Amino acid sequence: MSGTLVLVLAVAGAYLAAHVAFDWLARRFLVVSGGEYLLLGILLGPHVGGVIRPDAVGGFAPLMTLALAWIGAVVGSQFHVPSLARIPRVYYRVALTEPLLTFVLAGGAMAAVLAVVGGVGLWDVLVPAAALGAVAVASAPTGIAMAARDLPRRQALVRQLEVVTALDALVAILALGILVSVAHPGAPETVRAPTATEWVVITMGIGTVGGVLFHLFLADEESIDRLFIGLAGALILVSGAAAYIGVSVLLPAMLVGAILTNTSTHREALLESLGGVERPLYFGLLVFAGAAWNPGASGWLLPVLLFLLVRTVAKTGGARLAAAASGMLPALGPRWGRALLGQGGLAVALALDYRLMGGEAGQSIVFSAAIASVLVTDFTSARLARSVVDDFRARSESAPPGSR
Repeated sequence: MSGTLVLVLAVAGAYLAAHVAFDWLARRFLVVSGGEYLLLGILLGPHVGGVIRPDAVGGFAPLMTLALAWIGAVVGSQFHVPSLARIPRVYYRVALTEPLLTFVLAGGAMAAVLAVVGGVGLWDVLVPAAALGAVAVASAPTGIAMAARDLPRRQALVRQLEVVTALDALVAILALGILVSVAHPGAPETVRAPTATEWVVITMGIGTVGGVLFHLFLADEESIDRLFIGLAGALILVSGAAAYIGVSVLLPAMLVGAILTNTSTHREALLESLGGVERPLYFGLLVFAGAAWNPGASGWLLPVLLFLLVRTVAKTGGARLAAAASGMLPALGPRWGRALLGQGGLAVALALDYRLMGGEAGQSIVFSAAIASVLVTDFTSARLARSVVDDFRARSESAPPGSR
């Protein structure tokens, strides 16, 4: 049996397992689905089990590029301006401050770690450290949704967590997209290489053109099937163009999602088309990432362990500082940042997006850090979020009736 067929069967079997066994385990033990697919890919991959050959993993790269674009479009579809305008501004102050603080704290700390561990200057590790900062920013909403499903959305904690996770994704993708443009390897010497600013403009332009073209042809389309085909075509075009010139795939795809959700006259049908294949593509991405990871590579263990510690401190500390600066700490509680520790597939997508850039700018460490963080947090994020929800509920019940 060929490695390609084995990989297809593994993805199909993993997806069925999610519907049967793991969904039951998730409900019973508050475990977020995702980490098991990474483990499956690692066990079947060429570096551990050897069931899947390296050429089979490489053969699925175009599909994984499309999966990156789909994840980016799903993130962009959250930013429907009329809906966002109805949310009080205080939530945005917290939601913007927290990811920026996390990026600066985690990126700065990891720059020091990589410089000390690698015995090089700070300037030589700025690019991978910034990539690790972007990965650290990402927070998964899945565990939060599981833990807070019995709380009304109008509660301050639930609303704040929804806004924060959306803006975490925005800041993480934007930071990584700009980083990849700044660190772009450039063109052959016979051609004038675009500047960093020009690469950023090119990246944004790819997403804008893809979103506008889709809008022109299918903005008024009602058929789910035609919307899906058109959307897939737009994302294939955008992801292929971005991957070909070596820029971020997530950033232009996110722009496509944002443009379409704000211009389509049938937004609900568009969201249904996006959500229809998000789950299998997401799980396929995790299996592919697990198979592509080489745990036997040298030099990643200590930086990754320190990254897990640094991210925990930066995320919880940044959340607390952001809430205190905005006057929301009494409503959210001092430990509300623990609900943001879950990573999810976006962290892996960010690491893969960085890996597409080419070169050797600490890609093994960034990729290993994302894999390890998802494996750890997917099995703990829902319980951490539940502890935050329980603390919020206890404080609400003990508060005087007039202050609730």
